[in-house]
Amino acid sequence: MAVELSVFMKTFEAGADLSTKQYYFVKQDTTFNRVVVCAAATDVPIGVLQNKPDAAGKAAEVMLVGLTKVSADAALTIGNLIGTSADGQADAKTVGTDTTEYVVGRVYEAATAAGDLVGVFINCCNPHRAA
Repeated sequence: MAVELSVFMKTFEAGADLSTKQYYFVKQDTTFNRVVVCAAATDVPIGVLQNKPDAAGKAAEVMLVGLTKVSADAALTIGNLIGTSADGQADAKTVGTDTTEYVVGRVYEAATAAGDLVGVFINCCNPHRAA
């Protein structure tokens, strides 16, 4: 069972209806203080969406650093380094291979399939490339 522990949370404005994107990676939009779901594996996530804002302009609670759940893009094992997939779910990153993609966390509770909620440590304040 995934445990959640917020070290750093921030409330942003939702850039769209995010009601089906709880526990997905989000990024800053081009407008200050607004977030949208990550849309490319090369996006730099700012955090994981914790609530379900159902329209643009509503409050989007985002965990930037801490222990959280995130929706898996595929099966993930304990210890996998992760970042965003092309649809905002957690995707395993391989150092030396995924050199244009960002690592923002590590899996501490495995996922057996896509769509599973997986427990992760995240630090989106200090992303680094999987180089």
